[in-house]
Amino acid sequence: EVQLQASGGGLVQTGGSLRLSCTTSGFPIDDYALGWFRQAPGKEREGVSCISKSEGNRYYSESAKGRFTISIDDPKNTVYLRMNSLKPEDTAVYYCGACYVYESGGSYVVLVDTRVDFGSWGQGTLVTVSS
Repeated sequence: EVQLQASGGGLVQTGGSLRLSCTTSGFPIDDYALGWFRQAPGKEREGVSCISKSEGNRYYSESAKGRFTISIDDPKNTVYLRMNSLKPEDTAVYYCGACYVYESGGSYVVLVDTRVDFGSWGQGTLVTVSS
């Protein structure tokens, strides 16, 4: 069974930083990319970033590009998202999940890869950026 758990969220001021962690269990990380998604109140889920361990490639949405960095801890297969220069519009619940991308205007649209059966998204981790 695939289990993913996001953590590391919190309350920060505009311009601050956070590092989110996604611990994995049973995720086929050598075959599928893993990334971050977020959902703000009243809005649909959007993709933020995606990393392919096998390809060694990293992808970012227009909003995340230049501010966020995604990485993998190989021994633990933990995926991180380092978020710098945070803005109020980054406020959301953040989730990790399988992803794929396509290029659009110098950045990438990050989408859920439904080939991987998550079971559920879990509760995610809340990031709140104050003005």
